[in-house]
Amino acid sequence: MNLQAASQLLQQSLTTIYEPREAANITDWVLEKLTGLKKLDRLVHKTQLLNSAQADLLNQYKQELLSHKPVQYVLGEAPFYRLNFFVNEAVLIPRPETEELVDWVLATIGDGQSLLDIGTGSGCIALSIKKNKPSVAVSACDISKDALKVAESNMRLMDAPVHLFHCDILDPSQTEIPGVYDVIVSNPPYIPDADKAHMLSNVLEHEPHLALFSGDDPFAFYRTITSFARRHLAKEGNLFFEIHEAGGEAVTKILQQAGFTTIELKQDLYGKPRMIRACIK
Repeated sequence: MNLQAASQLLQQSLTTIYEPREAANITDWVLEKLTGLKKLDRLVHKTQLLNSAQADLLNQYKQELLSHKPVQYVLGEAPFYRLNFFVNEAVLIPRPETEELVDWVLATIGDGQSLLDIGTGSGCIALSIKKNKPSVAVSACDISKDALKVAESNMRLMDAPVHLFHCDILDPSQTEIPGVYDVIVSNPPYIPDADKAHMLSNVLEHEPHLALFSGDDPFAFYRTITSFARRHLAKEGNLFFEIHEAGGEAVTKILQQAGFTTIELKQDLYGKPRMIRACIK
């Protein structure tokens, strides 16, 4: 099978479950991963034959994709903040809106300051900040030991030293993490269980529910992390959250009740309130 035929076969198969444009984008991504050739090079060399190993791997990729497995998990990689992260089903797939949170943190944190990322998952927030501001002392924790293994793999892949440690922030016996930080950031589980009925099957069936859903109390993480931040933020330090678009008012109230005096809610690129920053002046 040549490159042109492989592209046509995969794209046609994927249009049974994806919109045509998305099927085309996934096809391009898969073939670039498979062959190492960019789209223009594949067009120039469209009659080039796949070898037997590539043909077998293409068939494997196709079957996994047709089972609604996200392409990021199929290929084991996800782009985020101009970096390429290793991902598997132990961690969430990094989202574009979280890149905006990283932008905000990077615009706020000073050289040589310290940062703690709570619920780091793949390490996308912590490592993006470390790669862009190497002088920042970055620590990151997660409840999932499997997620921490992914973050450690990414740390080595990117040669970005970050202090990783295991912690269940909701467990009172583990909340006395030593240290004071200039910035604390978290993208905690915030999707209400009621939203499951409206979510895509590729998310529900493959991404870790532990990192997605907030359970019976959608604001438990926000209250606990806010309380933790009051004890562990440096003077005039900043606390950043990613939030559910419907959670801005409730999270603002939690922060106000905890004594934060400067609170800013920010919209994402789609115009939805998805990020919040708080500090005590």
